[in-house]
Amino acid sequence: MRLDWYRQMCRIRAFEREIHEHNKKGLIPGTAHQYIGMEATAVGACAAMRDGDLLTSTHRGHGHCIARGLDLGRMMAEVLGRADGYCRGRGGSMHITDISRGMLGADGIVGGGIPIAAGAALGMRIKGIPSVVFCFFGDGASNEGSFHEAINFAAVNHLAVIFICENNLWALSTSFKATTAGGSVANRAAAYGMPGQCVDGNDVEAVFHAASAAAARAIKGAGPSLIECVSYRWEPHSIFTRRETRPQREIEEWKQKDPIARYRQLLIETKEATTDALSQIDSEVHAEVAKASAFAISSPTPSPESADQNVFA
Repeated sequence: MRLDWYRQMCRIRAFEREIHEHNKKGLIPGTAHQYIGMEATAVGACAAMRDGDLLTSTHRGHGHCIARGLDLGRMMAEVLGRADGYCRGRGGSMHITDISRGMLGADGIVGGGIPIAAGAALGMRIKGIPSVVFCFFGDGASNEGSFHEAINFAAVNHLAVIFICENNLWALSTSFKATTAGGSVANRAAAYGMPGQCVDGNDVEAVFHAASAAAARAIKGAGPSLIECVSYRWEPHSIFTRRETRPQREIEEWKQKDPIARYRQLLIETKEATTDALSQIDSEVHAEVAKASAFAISSPTPSPESADQNVFA
């Protein structure tokens, strides 16, 4: 299990590094928001999901998709706007979706996935399906009306939702401290009569245990929970960001808290893996991402004749 989590975190980072290289070559027709530095949150939370569970994502959703087991080649093709992508090249980085894996979609609207998660949980209850919906959103979204409306609706109806705030301390170019009262997103849970917990988002096992406990509670019919995972994105807001507004010293301090390096050290210290074994995983992951890129680049662009397909249900 631990080696699988390490591999998944490495997959996310390698995939995002490759996105950066493709952007430099001008291969990405839209934008992309990188997840580097936050890998432990996605992997820890998604490890608590069962086969029938669902999730909603954000504009920074590659980590959630990979942690949920989506195909890297089809993901890369979508980011590059190719016909073999998950949305046939129409959605790009911010709209990757795979219903077969319970991935209800990344969302370019800040806070857009939160009410979808509440609605999905209600829908599954009506169908009599015991699913838990894992709802990811950023600290900026916690100040949107959609957050408060959806979390209240979920609480009133005792819905099986885990609201997971990925607090990376900056909403685009505005700091968390400058925009959010109360010092914590998790503190807001009390107002809605649900458990709220703040965890180290760079500790994959801490996130896993918090998400697992919340999922067990939801399955029993006890309603939603709110988990705030504090982490930090290493890269600027998006690949289009031209000027970094965050303090460089702060960025470097958080890089010293690298969740992958931290977990790698733990695996070695506990003798669950050797340096050579982990290096082998690193090599396998890079080969996997290279294969995904080759697949994506060889994929055709969508034909103009297909432009009106799948526009209406």
